Amino acid sequence: MVIVHRNPSNARPDVVVRAAQPGDLPVVVALDAEATGLEKSAYWKERFAWYANGDRGRFFLIAERGTEAVGFIVGEVRAWEFGSPPAGWVFAVNVRKAERLHGLGTILFDAICTRFRKVGVTIVRTMLLKDEQLVMSFFRSMGMMGGPFIQLEKRLDP
Repeated sequence: MVIVHRNPSNARPDVVVRAAQPGDLPVVVALDAEATGLEKSAYWKERFAWYANGDRGRFFLIAERGTEAVGFIVGEVRAWEFGSPPAGWVFAVNVRKAERLHGLGTILFDAICTRFRKVGVTIVRTMLLKDEQLVMSFFRSMGMMGGPFIQLEKRLDP
């Protein structure tokens, strides 16, 4: 399924959201490196292989403006971990820095939520660092709020 988002101003090309294809891996690695300062090729190759096939409620979506990939979102349906009924989980969302604040994150989030709904999911979850204010603001603007679970952790000595 390809979703086209028309740009009413015609100053910029329309945005197309589509399923990731094998040739998208290098741009995903580059977009992530731009955001994090780390090139994680092996990590993204593994994630790409797991999510990009679209099977079993796994989604890896690419946003393109013209012929250029400008963002991506990754998620899947998970069920019964920690007693949770089926829910859509967003594991990564990324928009090229020069493209931010133009609604691309919203377009990507809406596209993955549409896919979650089609497989019967009624709840979407994610997890993020408490100090990631930009990411927190984005997800809150999408209507997300604290859920019923609390994440706990313990440092393990080497």
